[in-house]
Amino acid sequence: MTEIHIIRATLNDLNQLQKISRETFYESFAAGNTGENIKSYLEEGFSVDKLTTELSDKNSEFYFATVDNEIIGYLKVNFNEAQTELKNDKALEIERIYVYKQFHGKKAGQVLFEKALQIARQHKADYVWLGVWEENPRAISFYKKNGFIEFDKHIFKLGSDEQTDIMMKRQLS
Repeated sequence: MTEIHIIRATLNDLNQLQKISRETFYESFAAGNTGENIKSYLEEGFSVDKLTTELSDKNSEFYFATVDNEIIGYLKVNFNEAQTELKNDKALEIERIYVYKQFHGKKAGQVLFEKALQIARQHKADYVWLGVWEENPRAISFYKKNGFIEFDKHIFKLGSDEQTDIMMKRQLS
């Protein structure tokens, strides 16, 4: 595979961000959830208004992974008050790392993860944390391989379904 490049997404990339967000979320979770709950989450979680707000937030950043100028995955990180929980100014939340299935196993997720660590170090974060669905063994394994440990659980609402996410973190300092 050609080299993976990481580029920061801006408001000008809204349509591309919405497209990859919806498609990769669907690829990742449609099989394990009802069509109604998936549809509801895709419409609300990745609406133009919500993504515009997130892209405009100075405490959130989005990055695309590209190969030959084609977007193959993306990353969203949050600082300070943009974090979905914890809201610790010495932490960075990885809210999303998604890669199209056809690129799984080709290091795109790892490259995005390394970008998140680089950002965390630039912000002098003590640790990086995230939530991962307990029914997603591939992602859990990826994070454990990258030095994360479980520290708590929280509820993630997908449509009308309350699901349990495992909260994991990796110390940096």
